[in-house]
Amino acid sequence: MIGRLFAGLAIVGAMSATVQAAAPLALPDPFARFAAEIEAFERADEQLDAPPGETMFVGSSSIRLWDTSHSFPSRTALNRGFGGATTPDVLHYYEQVVGDHEPATVVVYVGENDIAAGAEPEQVVRDVSKLLARIRADEPNARIVYISMKPSPSRWALWDDMTEVNHAMAARAGAASGFDYLDVASAMLTKEGKPDASLFGLDGLHMNARGYAVWTGAVEAWLKAPRNARPIESATRTTS
Repeated sequence: MIGRLFAGLAIVGAMSATVQAAAPLALPDPFARFAAEIEAFERADEQLDAPPGETMFVGSSSIRLWDTSHSFPSRTALNRGFGGATTPDVLHYYEQVVGDHEPATVVVYVGENDIAAGAEPEQVVRDVSKLLARIRADEPNARIVYISMKPSPSRWALWDDMTEVNHAMAARAGAASGFDYLDVASAMLTKEGKPDASLFGLDGLHMNARGYAVWTGAVEAWLKAPRNARPIESATRTTS
């Protein structure tokens, strides 16, 4: 009797192990949280033909919340920012974000969320450089600019790491690498070298209209500069 009981338990255990082996635990998709925004990009591309000469804005929520059409009324602005995106997220959805577009200009802001998520500066530099290189390869005639990470008050404790990435990207920028570097951080610091809270919303992370005015002025100055001229190195502070 006892022998049959142990034998039965052994069979049940073997069956359980077989079921577990046949149906491994499915891990959550780390990119699924962006599904709605990415699907919106795809629907927009299906409905509209990409006009030539677009100015494409790529990146995280700092791009998404920027009213680029209003800020650049004389240009065909295409906003492809999605909230909370890291550089690996943009790389994962690259085809849906950039797609079949042939922009004349690409403005990129990524990396801040990478640092906030715990990525080391060296890894962020590699990922951002990979993204910029892919855009350059796919858009050989486009002007490409990387906007420096901003000094967000709520992430001030991470500023040393962000500054390390900014310096590395500034050093890599130029004709050989195919992208320019635009320093907006300097114009967003006070005389004491602290984040200017008047440029940010209540969350200390996302910018208000004054903050975006700094970015718009900096990008517009870069756009107006002759191609292959010395990159615009620093944004200009607004006084209004």
